[in-house]
Amino acid sequence: MADSDQQQNGGNAQQDNKRANPPAQTAVPEETGPAKARRKFIIIGVVLLLVLVAGFFYWRSTFTEDTDDAQVDGDLYQVSARVSGQVVKVYVTDNQKVNIGDPIAEIDPRDYQVALEQAEAQLANAKATASQQNVNVPITSVQSRTQVSTSGSDVITATATVAQQQKQVAVNQARVAQAEANAIKAQQDVQKYKPLVEKDVISRQQYDQAVAQAAAMDAAVLEAKQSVIAQEAAVAQAQSKLASAQSDAAQAKQNGPRQVEVQKARASAAEADVMQQQAKVDQAKLNLTYCHITAPTSGIINRKNVAVGQNISVGQNMLTVIPLDGLWITANFKETQLDKMKLGQAVTVSVDALGGRKYKGHVTQVGGATGSRLSLFPPENATGNYVKVVQRIPVRIDLDKGENDDHLLRPGYSVTPDVDVK
Repeated sequence: MADSDQQQNGGNAQQDNKRANPPAQTAVPEETGPAKARRKFIIIGVVLLLVLVAGFFYWRSTFTEDTDDAQVDGDLYQVSARVSGQVVKVYVTDNQKVNIGDPIAEIDPRDYQVALEQAEAQLANAKATASQQNVNVPITSVQSRTQVSTSGSDVITATATVAQQQKQVAVNQARVAQAEANAIKAQQDVQKYKPLVEKDVISRQQYDQAVAQAAAMDAAVLEAKQSVIAQEAAVAQAQSKLASAQSDAAQAKQNGPRQVEVQKARASAAEADVMQQQAKVDQAKLNLTYCHITAPTSGIINRKNVAVGQNISVGQNMLTVIPLDGLWITANFKETQLDKMKLGQAVTVSVDALGGRKYKGHVTQVGGATGSRLSLFPPENATGNYVKVVQRIPVRIDLDKGENDDHLLRPGYSVTPDVDVK
């Protein structure tokens, strides 16, 4: 206790001495005129340099336009079945990398193999029918010409027959005239012999002979007339045959070409049936190939929805192939950034998922409408109060050749593109 009181008293005494005798302050020399001017010049120079640097960076910022509303895009291939059936094999799994043409799945092909065989049998039958119909075309043509020729010969024969019968009629008519003349002479002889026999100038026998001769002449006239009538009937019959032959000839001339045309039409129909059956065969072959499902492009399998034993229908989605080539960037720039943006301008793309790795590309397309206008429910600015909102336009950026050869980019990656607008 005594020691602490002594230390405290000693400290108080030292403070009193400092207050009574304050230490002397160090004298600061005043700045001269040139020093003040130099200091002022340095300050002005530094401020001017900062202004120039800020102006340079602002001017340099007008050379590019960038946005963080951008991502990697690509065509996602939805693989679906083109024929229905039961899946017998599946060759891929989720997130497996495949190349274009690699097998993905197999559908039971037996039903389609049977359909192909049936179509081929129908095609063979159609070809046989077409061959037969084509062979019948020249046969029908020859038959038509033969019918025309035969009909012409029949007409000639009938014409000759008619002429011959008409001549025979004339001959028979001459015979009638001759018989009538003989009958008249015999009647005159009877008339001449009658008074003579009454006067016994001639014998009764001679008179009876004259009477018999007259009766015979009358019978000869009747016979000749009957022959004329029969011959005229023969002429009519021959004329009827001639008319029939002429009709047949005309019909043969008219129907012959028609029969040939009909046969040609049948042959054409048979050829068309062959083409139809060939189309069915081709379709059956296509359906058979559709049972073997392959990758439409190189990429990664995702959303696999197919398994062995599953019955699938036409158009049913089986999986998605995410491509690794042909990717592009979709950047949604503000409409105020598009003033100097043009097609073909160089772009530097920074990918967040790859630690900011840079890719080179160029602008290839500028969207035809804003994103809000293309949305499911576009805004209706004509209703209610209107507040102007800066819109965004999708811009497509294609990567330069060889930039994605290592296939590290994936659709959906967030990126930051810088477009060189100057």
